[in-house]
Amino acid sequence: MINSGDTAFILAAAGLVLLMTPGLALFYGGMVRSKNVLGTIMQSFIMISLISIEWVYFGYTMSFGPDLGGFIGDLSWFGLCGVTAAPSPDYASSIPHLVFMIYQCMFAVITPALIAGAFAERVRFAPFVVFSLLWAILVYNPVCHWIWGKGGWLAARGVLDFAGGLVVHLTCGAAALAAVIVIGPREHYGKTSFMPHNLPMTLMGTGLLWFGWFGFNAGSALAANGVAATAFTSTHLGGMAGMAMWSIMEWLHTGRPTTLGAASGAIAGLATITPAAGFVGPNSAVLIGLLAGLCCFLAVSYKNRLGFDDSLDVVGIHGLGGLLGTICLGIFASKAVNPAGADGLLSGNPGFLATQFFGIAVVGIYAFVISWILLKIINSTMGLRMSRDNEVLGLDQAEHSEAAYNT
Repeated sequence: MINSGDTAFILAAAGLVLLMTPGLALFYGGMVRSKNVLGTIMQSFIMISLISIEWVYFGYTMSFGPDLGGFIGDLSWFGLCGVTAAPSPDYASSIPHLVFMIYQCMFAVITPALIAGAFAERVRFAPFVVFSLLWAILVYNPVCHWIWGKGGWLAARGVLDFAGGLVVHLTCGAAALAAVIVIGPREHYGKTSFMPHNLPMTLMGTGLLWFGWFGFNAGSALAANGVAATAFTSTHLGGMAGMAMWSIMEWLHTGRPTTLGAASGAIAGLATITPAAGFVGPNSAVLIGLLAGLCCFLAVSYKNRLGFDDSLDVVGIHGLGGLLGTICLGIFASKAVNPAGADGLLSGNPGFLATQFFGIAVVGIYAFVISWILLKIINSTMGLRMSRDNEVLGLDQAEHSEAAYNT
């Protein structure tokens, strides 16, 4: 039977997760140069339209439709055929099936938008749209089914991911790594300083992302219950601990903390707690956030030594955060917190940690390889990069004939 409280909660959570995409647009937009701000924001905003359409006709049925051998859903729910206001027997039986569908849609929307931060300021709009659509179909939808879909083969192996450490953050991080390798660095990278043009915009985006993350994680309980309360609390504690640790590390290394560092640490903590949010207690959440701030800070610092132009640190924050959080889940998970979960290493179950490592390897390799192939094909047929002259001119003028600021 439909529970009105659960339904209202998940509808509100869906709205919060949708808000994360405009929040991401501001977060990324503030970190690029002023000549690229509208183009960067557009890369996030267009996903709301593009991926929502894909989700209605292909994405939802591939991700959650009747299972085909554990690897993908069939096309029975094409165009939402059979997806009604009645509850689903397989997913969230206390809310309408349509509510579950639209909640999951918001996850699908933000995931390819996250990838765009890796190649900010240098990729043309049309090939970016083509890549995002194909990536959603060939990477996001299958991985989503493997872990969250009824009959998914990784779920059957015991792999857990509460709210997207594997499905969202590791997939986008692996894709970002492939993109950086295929596309290459920005013009004059290493010779010119690429300073953020509007840090208040980035901080506003951080606040919106943090706010939306409560829907992202707590809503993944799919009911207004104790697991949702656990996830809500863990989300905040992970984010605040990540911010604190990153700020401390930056202070120790450079002599002063920065607002950009605080924002980066918060996002690192939030991304890292995501897979574990509903399966661990408050003290574990704090520790996970601290580990996120430490490890992601070191990863982002080290990338500069490699000449690795991940423009907005998607690999070092989201990719590493999803990986680290999935490992931490294998260590700190406890059935005392969530009986539907598993006991981790510290609760006497080392086998679950091994299972989580297996999930990381499968998802990471699959997402990287398919992303690399897609990028290579699109680059050879359409050309991913802007011309050198257009890159100097900027995305806003070259791709959209607009300017963010009239000077």
